[in-house]
Amino acid sequence: MRLKGVIDVQSLLELPYLRTISLMNNDFDTEWPDINKIVGLKTLFLSNNNFSGEIPAQAFQGMQWLKKIHLSNNQFTGNEGVCGAPLSACSSPKKKSTASIVAAAVLVIVALIVIGAVILLVLHQRRKQAGLEVSAENPSSIMFQSQQKEASSSDEGSRGSPTSSSHRSRSLRLLFVRDDREKFDYNELFRASAKMLGSGCFSSSYKVALLDGPEMVVKRFKQMNNVGREEFDEHMRRIGRLNHPNLLPLVAYYYRKVEKLLVTDFVHNGSLAVRLHGYQALGQESLDWASRLKIVKGIAKGIEHLYKEMPSLIAAHGHLKSSNVLLSESLEPILTDYGLGPVINQDLAPEIMVIYKSPEYVQHGRITKKTDVWSLGILILEILTGKFPANLLQGKGSELSLANWVHSVVPQEWTREVFDKDMDGTNNSEGEMVKLLKIALACCEGDVDKRWDLKEAVERIHEVNEEEVKSSLSPWMVN
Repeated sequence: MRLKGVIDVQSLLELPYLRTISLMNNDFDTEWPDINKIVGLKTLFLSNNNFSGEIPAQAFQGMQWLKKIHLSNNQFTGNEGVCGAPLSACSSPKKKSTASIVAAAVLVIVALIVIGAVILLVLHQRRKQAGLEVSAENPSSIMFQSQQKEASSSDEGSRGSPTSSSHRSRSLRLLFVRDDREKFDYNELFRASAKMLGSGCFSSSYKVALLDGPEMVVKRFKQMNNVGREEFDEHMRRIGRLNHPNLLPLVAYYYRKVEKLLVTDFVHNGSLAVRLHGYQALGQESLDWASRLKIVKGIAKGIEHLYKEMPSLIAAHGHLKSSNVLLSESLEPILTDYGLGPVINQDLAPEIMVIYKSPEYVQHGRITKKTDVWSLGILILEILTGKFPANLLQGKGSELSLANWVHSVVPQEWTREVFDKDMDGTNNSEGEMVKLLKIALACCEGDVDKRWDLKEAVERIHEVNEEEVKSSLSPWMVN
């Protein structure tokens, strides 16, 4: 975009969950910015600019999560120890005698043996004290085994009761809610290798590779103490009975008073959020118009099924956003984290869940049957514009939204100013794109009484075509 000037690092500190910054292919010509203030950053892309001067010795101090740094094609100079083309050639180290090399190698080997023995001794003592099983083949499973120890110890107080044995057995058991999945037990799950996918104050997600089974996702929730054990079990069974291609099925769950674990299938293609906002960093192509329309229609089908099967819930999804929409290999959307409103701690829910960012809650403190429709509208706007809805970030909701921004642009400029410029396949489709944009705005109507209900919103969405069809405009589209 040929951006230039000073990077305002201070303003970026207001985004505590910022993990990637890409400012590649611009005209920034300042010295090194104070990037190390953004301590949670994982990837930094500054290639193809005109940054100059030295990279300070403390440039990355305190950035313990940083994994990738791309700085190619800039004007950096005089960085101590940096060599190789296009800089000066690296000097060869002075040759050492064979005897000194052998002596040094022997010392290193002895030191490693001593250090290894000390580590094994410490681990052995800690294992005896904490009851943890440390597996050399699978060190990543330790994070789960500690939970297993906690679960066991939390039930020790009930051992004096006649039902203590059955109670402990139940507390350590995965409860499956589907019959069409291969079953595995608690120990298989928690001894499997695990990779963290994401973490926040609401939940932590892990990809778990079972030894003789499929890859699964385990979501760990600590803010689910709103209902008792029996109510929680019943609600999980209700969610488990849901069966729709646009809903990620709950496979099993694990109950403890202090935390809950939900087990689902692993979807390899990732989330809609990543595909919309991180496709360039991943080397992927932008979603074209046909794909985005397909995704919107699939989301609408999934929401419609939720409301049909769970009519007693005021907001059957409650947390609809692009990061909670996964994509199959064929770009079919799959909704996640739905139906959890009744079991989430109500004192924390307004800080986390999307429905509490809606105008009716921000202004009047209430949620209605149309609140998920508002979330759907915001999501459609995000899909069409390629812009992230900042008002959905954790914390108190804001009356500023993507809908306000679209309304601030005159309709004659929508095609040029509003739609994602990286969205291909728009020839002969602008009329249909505008139609979907107006549907999104109708779903985002601030006045709940004027906002469409879900039935009408879904019907209108399915009327949108990939390409314009003569006489396709409905009466409500006029003006």
